Amino acid sequence: MNVFLGVAIASLSLLAWGGQTLSWLNPDLAVKWSLMEAEDDVEPTFWADIRGEAVWDAFTLWTMVVAGILLLIDDSAWPYFGLIGGGMFLYFAGRGILTRLAMQRRGLRIGAPSSVRVGLIFLAVWGLMAVLTIAASIAELA
Repeated sequence: MNVFLGVAIASLSLLAWGGQTLSWLNPDLAVKWSLMEAEDDVEPTFWADIRGEAVWDAFTLWTMVVAGILLLIDDSAWPYFGLIGGGMFLYFAGRGILTRLAMQRRGLRIGAPSSVRVGLIFLAVWGLMAVLTIAASIAELA
């Protein structure tokens, strides 16, 4: 079971961390790969927000990747990284969802509807992963 969870956590979190890191370091490639919207397609405020978010996420979301790898190799430090990474991902997902919904309600351009929908689905999956990882970490430490 730990192998499956370790692979799932590492893979899903690597997708988020890698995507955000690429969005920070090479936004043109991130747009080409549909990881983010082009600057001309969104409001300037949203563009600035997602650029700052990408930088911060590149520095913080790696903790969940490490948690997944440590769980995969059955290292006893995994639940500590799981708590930290889970907290980071819960914040990342919650803020991402609520910010995008609030901006949409105010009529701000935040991307093509299909892109926004896919983004919200991924954010929800990452949020669920965060909650489950936090719960598993607490259970492991209890």
